[in-house]
Amino acid sequence: MAPMHLAIVTTHPIQYQAQWYRLLAAHPDLDIHVYYCHQATPSEQANAGFGVEFDWDVPLLSGYPFTFLKNVANAPGHVRFGGLDTPEIKDIIRRREYDAVMVNGWHYKSAWQAIRACWKSGVKVMVRSDSHLHTPRGVLTRIAKTAVYPRFIPRFDACLAVGTWSREYFLRYGARPERVFLVPHAVDNDFFRSEAERVKPIRSEIRQRWGLDNDVIVFAFSGKFIEGKGLMDFVRAIHRATQRSSRLHGFMIGDGPLRVACQSYVQNHRAPVRFTGFLNLSQIPSAYAACDALVLPSDGGETWGLVVNEAMACGRPAIVSDGVGCGPDLIFPGKTGSVFPLGNVEALACAMLQMADDPIRLAEMGAHASRMIENYSPPVAVDNLVQCLRAILN
Repeated sequence: MAPMHLAIVTTHPIQYQAQWYRLLAAHPDLDIHVYYCHQATPSEQANAGFGVEFDWDVPLLSGYPFTFLKNVANAPGHVRFGGLDTPEIKDIIRRREYDAVMVNGWHYKSAWQAIRACWKSGVKVMVRSDSHLHTPRGVLTRIAKTAVYPRFIPRFDACLAVGTWSREYFLRYGARPERVFLVPHAVDNDFFRSEAERVKPIRSEIRQRWGLDNDVIVFAFSGKFIEGKGLMDFVRAIHRATQRSSRLHGFMIGDGPLRVACQSYVQNHRAPVRFTGFLNLSQIPSAYAACDALVLPSDGGETWGLVVNEAMACGRPAIVSDGVGCGPDLIFPGKTGSVFPLGNVEALACAMLQMADDPIRLAEMGAHASRMIENYSPPVAVDNLVQCLRAILN
């Protein structure tokens, strides 16, 4: 049987997608090509939230065919709708060399250039999104989406949902149930698991390096230090919890504009919280190995929360707010973590105390999380995408 020819249109190289693309390229039933609309500079990475200039220290462009499209935007960048303008994608699609095109999101001009070209050329178009209905929106935005989205979402040949809430999102705006396919968000589980296992024998040394005591339960935040992540809720909850138990410490992995405010609170309240600063991808598993559980107190702007996937791949359970997109799919209370009401510092502190009071149960939750996250892996995402392609092409 001839392979299915698939074009993938996406904004820029993203560290979480590289392994997925490599596995797609290796699949015997697929012939893929990734089209990037932009190549982010180190300064753009800094402006995106981490506050420091960097390039990812793992290969993002190896193992699959790709092309950087010519971006003719006046002010190129991947954070604005008009920052990605690649008219040549229309000609590429019109040549009908591909059976289908997968577009990651529709929040940038290049996405619509591709979608419209598919509609005009009769090429199947699949759109992947992690948007959900729990993200705070103003009244006018909700009215506009209710009026506009049902006009185009039902026209997609396939809507690729990353989880429960994104499936609900597509259905809310008119997608037919048989056209919604689960293609889960995933990280390179094998990389995180193997690296965490590799450094496990030197866990005490890693903790010592970051000023963490060996006899405490460490709760970590990992990500950008920006608004919406619930950073102050995290440090306040750590402070409140440690007033009742000295066996609990906080660990903040990452960097960004709110780091100063967090450090100021920690210093003023003498809270036992340590900061790593920005860590590149190869260093992240060591940080997870040093902690006992992850905390993600973000609001609904956290459409998924891939740091939860990372932590679980390293054998760590997670505590998330009820606004975090991955909650319904990854968090099974008492088994892989717990969920607390967004903004409720007392509830977060109690959740951490409950975990810290039972280290044996905490370790069991980490083991369960490690097993469960295999359902959200690049191989599963590959298999599900292949099944989707077969369905829409047949």
